[in-house]
Amino acid sequence: MASAQYFGYPQGRDPYAGEYEGAYGDPYEPDFDRPTRARPRRDPYYGDRDRGGYGPGRESTAPARRARLASLPADADPAYSTPLDYDDQVDPNVSARTLVDDPTGQPAGAITIDTRERKLYLSLGRGQAYEYGVGVGRQGFAWKGDARIGRKAFWPGWTPPKDMLLRRPDLPAHMEGGIDNPLGARALYLFNGNRDTLFRIHGTNEPDTIGQAVSSGCIRMLNADVIDLYQRVSKGTRVVVR
Repeated sequence: MASAQYFGYPQGRDPYAGEYEGAYGDPYEPDFDRPTRARPRRDPYYGDRDRGGYGPGRESTAPARRARLASLPADADPAYSTPLDYDDQVDPNVSARTLVDDPTGQPAGAITIDTRERKLYLSLGRGQAYEYGVGVGRQGFAWKGDARIGRKAFWPGWTPPKDMLLRRPDLPAHMEGGIDNPLGARALYLFNGNRDTLFRIHGTNEPDTIGQAVSSGCIRMLNADVIDLYQRVSKGTRVVVR
């Protein structure tokens, strides 16, 4: 099978080449004009990778953490997920999902993102699709191409890139998943073959930005909608951004 092809990287910058505003840095800096409330990090580790505990001298917490990790959805990557459930704080009625005639021509199970119309479609087959409203990349950060879901995360944590932290030293080095996190309730990580493109489909803590071009290239959804989409797709799902 041929590997996925990409085109239209933001301003000609390949995200594999190094860090830039879109590398783990969604939302873009202007999205922080309205401060978010960062929960204090309780351990000294600020990376995305789970070490199985909370650092030296705190090994006694490992069994409790393993128990919490066991509560994650089976398809959630524990290294990128938060083992705490905030779903009861998400209003399921705040949703933009609609059943429509499928305009994409894609087979059942495929995701198509129309960046001009700011819509995401999940093809259902028999000419129908679920349509969701989304926020897309701002000018200079929009992209188009084919990808596949390579990772899924439950209430994902967020780590700003180093260059963003240099410009915005007020930002936390790491933000645990939760209702105030910019990545929202779920994240679907888009891959090109085995490589992370650094683009995601994720929830948001700024629902009024849905329908706008404000992000660093990631596709943002209402939390109720990304929860719904997450449970309908699996790793390997094709994603077409046009």
